[in-house]
Order: sequence, then structure tokens, then C-alpha cells
Amino acid sequence: MIGVLGGMGPLATADFLRKLVAATPAERDQDHVPVLVYSLPQIPERVPAILGDGESPLPAMRAGVDVLVRAGAHCVAMACNTAYHWFDALVAACPVPILHIADAAVAELGDARRIGLVATAGTLHSGFYQQRLAAAAREIVLPDAAVEQELILPGIRLVKEARLREAGALFARALVDLHARGAERVILACTEVPVGLAAVDSDPGTIAVDATDSLARACVAWWRTATNGSARA
Repeated sequence: MIGVLGGMGPLATADFLRKLVAATPAERDQDHVPVLVYSLPQIPERVPAILGDGESPLPAMRAGVDVLVRAGAHCVAMACNTAYHWFDALVAACPVPILHIADAAVAELGDARRIGLVATAGTLHSGFYQQRLAAAAREIVLPDAAVEQELILPGIRLVKEARLREAGALFARALVDLHARGAERVILACTEVPVGLAAVDSDPGTIAVDATDSLARACVAWWRTATNGSARA
């Protein structure tokens, strides 16, 4: 059983669940991954907490993980990139594995060397993507301040307001900018970003790695290994 700590935000959680289903090789209902979902939108905002101007979400996140484990989850995934700032603290108090979204995304970069990031200010400040990319000998292309403030952050807010087409138009411009600055591939390192891009039928093709998709595939791989490939294990 895979537990999903969601609600950060709600639409991103729904998008992750859809991608989890799509990533599962299945011929019938019983072939799909069993999932428990704890979606609490009232978990305190992650970005202000990372930047030193908000309540820590860690107690609420720990409580959510505890609910999932008590309900029978054997593995946990979080449908929010910025939440992984507290990954180590959550792992220390969790008796089951927690899959890391950045590990999943970086593993799917292929041969590309120059990697762009589309992420919240909190995720960029936390640095866990940069650390993993550097360890994999990748060159990192970060959005400049204007792109972050005028395109990415407003786009994320628009997704939370369900104004998806407006958000997608901003995200598409951010991708173009990173590509023009030499990024061979761009990690969509915020779970709201692919939701917005999908609303404008943006097809970034091989340039983009959707971290939400990557995490979904990592969950399926974990489950298939844990059950020896048997849906009835």
C-alpha cells in the first residue's frame, strides 16, 4: 500500500493520482497500485516557512504521515516538491520508506548535461535539486529573478486559484526562457507547473521532465518490487 501525503495543493495531488494510474501497467482494476491519500490543504504554507517568515508545516506533515502509516501504508510519497525540504526530518520519524521526488526526476534526465529548474522560491532556496544535480555532474540553469517573480510564482498562484490557462501561458514562457539560456532539459520541479502546462496543451517535448510523473513511476516501481510484480501479493 502506498500512502500519499497531499493537499499541497489539492489539484496537484489529484494530478499525481491520475499520473500514478497512467504509469501502472494494468489490464484490469486489480492490477493497479493500492493507494491511501491524506489530503489536507490546511497544512501551513511551505515557502514562507523555508524563507523564515511562516509557521513550520513539519508538525502537520508528520501527523499526516502518521495517519497514513497507521492506516496501513508501507511507503509514502508527497505530491509537493517544496515539502521535501523537510524530507530528512520526516524520514527520521517514519518507520516506512519515503520516496524522494528529486531522486526520481534526476534519474530520468538521460544524457542531458545542462538542466533548468522551474520551482518555487522555497524549493530553490532549499537546494535539494541543486545538490542532486551537482552530484550527478550536471550543470544547473536557474531562472533569473525576473522569470521567477513575473512568470513562475504568479503561475503557481494562478493554478491554486484554478486559473489554469493563464498559469500555463506563464509557465510556457518560463520554459522558453530557460531553453534559450542553454538548458537541454528542464525539470518541472513544482507540482502545479505541469497542471498549468496541460491546460494550454503545451508540449515541451523532450525538454521537460515532469517531476510528478517521475514520482508516479518511482511509486509504481517500488510497489512492483515490493510485491514481486504481482498485483495480488
